[in-house]
Amino acid sequence: MNEFDLKLRESGEWPLRSDRLDTLQLNLGRRCNQTCRHCHVEAGPTRGETIARRDLDGVLEVLRHSPIGALDLTGGAPELHPDFEYLVSEARALGRRVIDRCNLTVLLEPGREHLLSFFCDHRVELVASLPYFLAENVDRQRGVGVFAKSIHVLRLLNAVGYGVEGSGLQLDLMFNPGGAFLPGFQASLERQFRSELGRRHGVVFSRLLTLTNMPLGRFGEFLRRSGNEESYWQKLRSCFNPATVPNLMCRRLLSVGRGGRLYDCDFNQMLDLEVNVGLPQSVEGFDYDELARRSIVTAAHCFGCTAGSGSSCGGSLA
Repeated sequence: MNEFDLKLRESGEWPLRSDRLDTLQLNLGRRCNQTCRHCHVEAGPTRGETIARRDLDGVLEVLRHSPIGALDLTGGAPELHPDFEYLVSEARALGRRVIDRCNLTVLLEPGREHLLSFFCDHRVELVASLPYFLAENVDRQRGVGVFAKSIHVLRLLNAVGYGVEGSGLQLDLMFNPGGAFLPGFQASLERQFRSELGRRHGVVFSRLLTLTNMPLGRFGEFLRRSGNEESYWQKLRSCFNPATVPNLMCRRLLSVGRGGRLYDCDFNQMLDLEVNVGLPQSVEGFDYDELARRSIVTAAHCFGCTAGSGSSCGGSLA
């Protein structure tokens, strides 16, 4: 039993099990047009890892034969996968929600300019990364010039209806801290972002979601170089909040990686922690009933999802 499981047992929340399965989150690869210092995937322009077309077809077969309602696409920059549009079109034709985790600036890349209209036509839900509303903070975290490009893309999205009330085009912003600390209260940050982005740039959006930085990948390396690794881990442990456990994303989501392999979340995928032995290990042989009530693989990094108000791909948990 690891230290996170021990904490769950102390809180009366062990064992951690899935209570339903309504989302497949598919990591399309590690290629990205940005090299962000907080990236747990360590994505960037030189990364070549990508998921094969046959695995995408395997995911579509799972959607075709199960009640899973949403396909959540991440990376890297998922839009850089050569079969991105094929996958989105097929999933939407099956009547599934499609969520794209977009870094915004990828929509300015050569050959990707048409994605704006593609998103509208297919009613794709966008979760757009914007770690702050000031250029200095964003450029320090994501690269020089990224903030200005992001604001430009947000304006383009607003112009076609994304984030505009009543349009039905969902545009959520994803906030994550720029350093070794937890995000503030999601509702307070959302009010601040609405005010500042509206006043400074005329930008609107649907919701703000907060995400805690995981001490993995590039952010883990940043913690080691800055001498903050142990103190950050201790902060995550000491801020464990049992009220977050019922809403943990791993209880309703499965992550899919290369080879169609299955994981309890994208963080587990980056650590090569596959779903428990005895369960289907890939989309081939997928068994919805077994996986929807599975026991979840945990490790110390799970404290990142349960610290403070909690953290998930859908924002805070408590």
